Amino acid sequence: MTADRRAPRRLAIAVPGARLKCPACGTGAMFHRYLKVSDDCPHCGEALHHHRDDAPTYFTIVIVGHVVVSLVLAVEMAYRPPMWLHAALWLPLTVLLALVVLAPVKGALVGLQWALLMHGFDPEAKEELGDQFAPPSS
Repeated sequence: MTADRRAPRRLAIAVPGARLKCPACGTGAMFHRYLKVSDDCPHCGEALHHHRDDAPTYFTIVIVGHVVVSLVLAVEMAYRPPMWLHAALWLPLTVLLALVVLAPVKGALVGLQWALLMHGFDPEAKEELGDQFAPPSS
């Protein structure tokens, strides 16, 4: 890592994330299980545990939904298959496509969060102390 960790990072850094590689070095594995992000890069030691986990599922739903709905409409208009065939074809395809797309989308979003210094990736950010609107504990 460079001496100035606050230096602007390129947004194209999401590409190594989509390849499931560390956004800092592009070499180390980002995941140590299917969707479990490593706490630190095994190659360069960059902390990766700061990421947030909500967005990848929403982006995956949007991507898979557009692909599957487009295919369903095209097949329906061209062949008019019975409903049981639609269910037998599109349900497994939807599940399989979602499982294939989810990891690269999550990797790209972790890389994007790293590039934009979001959610604790900024070395100069203050530590999050929890819910700022919660009543003080006594």
